[in-house]
Amino acid sequence: MTLFIITLLILTATSAATALLALLPPTAGSGRAANLLGSCGATAGCLAGLCALAFSPWSETVSLSLPWGLPIGACTLGLDPLSRIFLLPVFGLGLVCSISGGMALRHERPQEHNLAAHWFFYLLLLLGLTLVMAARDAVFFMLSWELMSLAPFFLIDFYDGDRQVRDASWVYLVAAHLGAVALMAFFVLLWQSTGTTSLEVLQGGAVMQGVVRDAGPGVLTALFVLAVLGFGAKVGLGPTHVWLPEAYPAAPIHVSALLSGAMINAGPYGIIRSLGLLAPPGTAPEWWGWALLLIGLGTGVVGILKALGQSNLKRLLAYSSVENMGLIFMGLGAGLIGLSCGNAWIATLGMAGCLMHMLNHAGFKGLLFLCAGEVLYATGTVRMELLGGLQKRLPLLGAFFAIGVASIACLPPLSGFASELVLALSFLDGPNLPGLERQVGLLLALAGLALISGLAIALYTKAYGITFLGEPRTGFAANARPLGWKILWPLALLVMVCIAGGLAAPAFFDLASMTGLAALPMPNDMQAGAAMGQEHARTSLAMVSLVGSIALGLSLAGIILRKRMLKRRKVASMPTWSCGYQGGSPRIQYTDAGFSEPLGKVFAPGMGLKVRLDLDSRLFPERATASVTAPDRLRNGFYTPLFEGIERVCNACKIIQHGKIHLYILYILATVVGLLIWGLSA
Repeated sequence: MTLFIITLLILTATSAATALLALLPPTAGSGRAANLLGSCGATAGCLAGLCALAFSPWSETVSLSLPWGLPIGACTLGLDPLSRIFLLPVFGLGLVCSISGGMALRHERPQEHNLAAHWFFYLLLLLGLTLVMAARDAVFFMLSWELMSLAPFFLIDFYDGDRQVRDASWVYLVAAHLGAVALMAFFVLLWQSTGTTSLEVLQGGAVMQGVVRDAGPGVLTALFVLAVLGFGAKVGLGPTHVWLPEAYPAAPIHVSALLSGAMINAGPYGIIRSLGLLAPPGTAPEWWGWALLLIGLGTGVVGILKALGQSNLKRLLAYSSVENMGLIFMGLGAGLIGLSCGNAWIATLGMAGCLMHMLNHAGFKGLLFLCAGEVLYATGTVRMELLGGLQKRLPLLGAFFAIGVASIACLPPLSGFASELVLALSFLDGPNLPGLERQVGLLLALAGLALISGLAIALYTKAYGITFLGEPRTGFAANARPLGWKILWPLALLVMVCIAGGLAAPAFFDLASMTGLAALPMPNDMQAGAAMGQEHARTSLAMVSLVGSIALGLSLAGIILRKRMLKRRKVASMPTWSCGYQGGSPRIQYTDAGFSEPLGKVFAPGMGLKVRLDLDSRLFPERATASVTAPDRLRNGFYTPLFEGIERVCNACKIIQHGKIHLYILYILATVVGLLIWGLSA
């Protein structure tokens, strides 16, 4: 706990120092100092946090109460297995993003951007994330949640000269606070029902069980729905996902990576923590599990289909985050179903798959966002139809991106394959559930997982192929700025995480399954079945890791051998043989729209594609153009009209604001008279 407190002190002290620097007039010197101080402080804080997690027993539960001046609640911090596993991406990815961000922002002009203010909010985001995962009191949790939710608004708004960026930051702020309203209602109802704000007292669900016995199950249902609404908005569960594709592409890339890999995990963390408060082990209603499973499946399918229709690399990755959150919730739903039905296999592997995929998603999504940032730095654009041929010009970045897409597309033996294998093993035991409808439900979930995984392979084949393979389509790619090891070395840390997540999958599985059992304990009669399920899954993952290690070892040996054999030979370079076809040009290459077109014929309604063709009707047309876009119909057809309507109502209410004192006095008098009449009638 001492190291954890030191982590909080480092983040707090550095954020205070950057806040003071932000008040100074912007100069080149103050900008460099702020960039150095902010990135070093964030890196040091994350390193201390990783040490705090590494040098304390994983299964140990510790807590600490600090002085608190508010009349309700308490400043109580705690660490248990669930907090530790969700803090791993915060500190691990936060470390890489801090280093990468410091290197990227050194080129920014201090007259255009206040770097001290940027690092102040970045450190507040890290601090808020850490406190959310460690808060053990409802009031303290909500304060930490607000800190975590407000800081990204200022980070996303970094390039505020662009109107789209300003719009994206406001969309994020509205979505964050709509979710916060639901969470506030959740905690107020919990406090009103139980009479305490201490999450430690409520942990285990015994207190809530007494409330349900007295007040009925309605209060439990209301709490569950509020928790899903509040935490689901942070995750981007459908249909609340519309803010992600706007906010992530608008933010600086190291912020996008941290939001996508670490902050988004606050949603599943909150749901799992809430489940531990609301019901004793094994007594959660079964429909909770089915609801989470169906929401996760729908979110995953919508996310991957919308990602397939994108031509902007950053928007594509943002929609992919929606898809991966869907997979995480599918695992959580399966875990709850297994617990309710007494199936230890499904319960254990569902929870373990959920937590493993959360860890893996932080690694490969952080890597892909940072790679997209380097593509933007090198070429000036992330529009895939303007790129191509970057593998030859940026070979190291291309190799990193290839490992990231192979991992997220769940190709063995990398990390994504391991976690999705555990999820699939969980669903495969569906036929052992009692009742035909449950068996069919889990098998349909398995089919949904297979569909999402197949579409993910198509998606990332497109992303890598259109961006890095072939010939440059425009000068953006042809004149790409070279990127060396000095710039790309932070990304290598995430590459190692992607590889280790697959080759050391049994160790990650042990960590995840132990954490899952600690967060949502099983009744005693399910313990033996849980141990059996763990052993089977561990054996399967060990086999995959062994085969993958041998394959990777042979590949590395082949590369080294080839280098040694070609060391003293002259290697000629020739154009690629193209079956005798002459005059090839970038125009004959697949475009991203062309790549998606076959899938668009099948999944057009889900992808929301809009195709516009401009054809010359003459026999020998001189020019023809086709544009394919995939706007979010939910945002354009529902949220935008809704908020425009609210804006019109608010504008109409301005009629009562005259700026005349005597009218305001009249309003007060009318209100007092109304209250008097209401009080007398009562």
